[in-house]
Amino acid sequence: MKHELPQLPYSADALSPVISAKTIEFHYGKHHQAYVNNLNNLIVGTPFENATLETIIKEAEGGIFNNGAQVWNHTFYFLTLSPNPKSEPSGKLGEQISLDFGSFAEFKDKFEKASAGLFGSGWTWLVLNSKGELEITQESNAGNPLRKGLKPLLACDVWEHAYYLDYQNRRPDYLHSFWNIVDWKVVEGRF
Repeated sequence: MKHELPQLPYSADALSPVISAKTIEFHYGKHHQAYVNNLNNLIVGTPFENATLETIIKEAEGGIFNNGAQVWNHTFYFLTLSPNPKSEPSGKLGEQISLDFGSFAEFKDKFEKASAGLFGSGWTWLVLNSKGELEITQESNAGNPLRKGLKPLLACDVWEHAYYLDYQNRRPDYLHSFWNIVDWKVVEGRF
């Protein structure tokens, strides 16, 4: 199965000023595309040649896992963002966030702290565990919570290529601005 770079549902400049067109050009157009290209080259002649990304994440190791997970992670991340987002969760997800974190404001604070505190490169995730509880998890490099049996709802990319052109070394500023483009309608649909 040949994997492809998904089309974004917005233009490259649509998320500005939170994420600039230049960052989209590099992050989506070059980094994300490179993961797709690398994965397609690596899976030829392997048991993963016709596997879904989810299967690759759960079963592969090494370069196939790293590139497959990064394709999935980046697609998940980019499709959560919107220039006209629903700015807060409501309904069952909103209730669960309040139950598990105290309030939406407390959740955002904990999520930002987890993202700022992740050493090096990786991802911060809002996930649903097998007990029906929400958790914030950190994953280094290409890590993905699917490997641990968790259901991903929201991801924040904290690799430097996600924010460096716009924020340089100010990861906390990127994280604080991130909420302005998270579309909670998308996240609620995953819940």
